[in-house]
Amino acid sequence: MSKPFHIDGVDVPLAELKPLRERPTLKTDTHRGFHRILSSIRKIGLIEPLCVFREEDDYIILDGYLRFLACGELGYKTVPCILYKEKEAYTFNRMVNNLSGFQEIKMLRKSLESLDEKTIAETFGMKTIRYRLAPNLVQQLHPQVAQAFEKELLGKTAAIEMACVKPPRQAEMLREMKRVNDFTPAFIRALILKTPPEQRNPNRNPRTSRKKETREKRLALVERLEEAEKQHDFYSGLYRQYSNDLLKISLYIRKVITNSAIREYMEHQHPSVLSEMHAIVMEAH
Repeated sequence: MSKPFHIDGVDVPLAELKPLRERPTLKTDTHRGFHRILSSIRKIGLIEPLCVFREEDDYIILDGYLRFLACGELGYKTVPCILYKEKEAYTFNRMVNNLSGFQEIKMLRKSLESLDEKTIAETFGMKTIRYRLAPNLVQQLHPQVAQAFEKELLGKTAAIEMACVKPPRQAEMLREMKRVNDFTPAFIRALILKTPPEQRNPNRNPRTSRKKETREKRLALVERLEEAEKQHDFYSGLYRQYSNDLLKISLYIRKVITNSAIREYMEHQHPSVLSEMHAIVMEAH
């Protein structure tokens, strides 16, 4: 059984905090993450304590280096910390779970119950959060697609792309995506390209990718979809042929096993073959 580790809360003077490792290449004036943290602390204070380890006269920062820099810039004298008594007791970066698109929307909308959009945007160091709220997105999704989005089978970008077609077509596309196990926005755009105009949502257009898709890339997506359809047709035809062959052979086998003389002979000489024949007849039903 692993040895449990213990943590304690302590307020540490900023001057006694030291980074676990130096980061000479970090430029706070252009670091987007730093500015988000700075805006958040300036607006609502430091919510998440730093994680530190006591080493001689200093406290080594195990997690929270950007928060440490932001507190220094804002003039903090002491900061709340969680003191770990074992330096290797916690692997911080591995414990971070990013919010899914659905969870992010839910969290932001919950925050709007007590804060306005401008305050939330400033807290995260952004100009606006309107596009992150994805207003009415879930309402425009087919129930099966909305469930896939909530269960993180589809990402936020993929869900937005799906809303570019009408709900019945969304359900068809979701079945196709599950069949080929491809839930990427790129594959969704390929499916949208093959969607007739009357099945598209007139109020939404597919989002353009950050790197403008070339004609060659679009053609490659369509070819990929066509290849998937060919595979589907091949296996569907194979299954139909198997079903027909099974039905035909079951008719002959039924005649064999219902003949009393043949059945009695096989029961004594070839019982395993007789059992297999029974199984074939049952499968045909």
